Amino acid sequence: MSVNICAGLRRLFAPLSVLLMLSSPALAQDPVFGMWQTEPDRKDLTSHILIGPCDGKICGKVMQAFNSAGQMVRTANVGRQLFWGIEPAGNGSYDNGRVFIPLMNVEARAKMTLLDQNRLRVTACKAMVCDGQVWVRIQ
Repeated sequence: MSVNICAGLRRLFAPLSVLLMLSSPALAQDPVFGMWQTEPDRKDLTSHILIGPCDGKICGKVMQAFNSAGQMVRTANVGRQLFWGIEPAGNGSYDNGRVFIPLMNVEARAKMTLLDQNRLRVTACKAMVCDGQVWVRIQ
């Protein structure tokens, strides 16, 4: 008897769970989700950043870092949330987020623009000063 009750509950709640997933922008597959490689920083290191959903918005986490010879290096930023709170703004634009800039040890306003399927411009602004990079998709 308990099997029939469970099956009935599954049939009742399955459409509801699908509706909730489809109505949540964070759970939809956004074209910016994936693994991206940064440009070399001032220490000539590049990083692989995993972009995905978090807390109903978009976040990016440093997964790996590499020196100029392409060898994996361990840095304090590997495993760190690099940016968070970014929201889709339409037409490949993303805004309203925050970013941590490791080399300057500051937090700044973050925005991104998907230039095409495989290139992403990431910009950080602190006060009136903005700077950024173009990242390349690797996955």
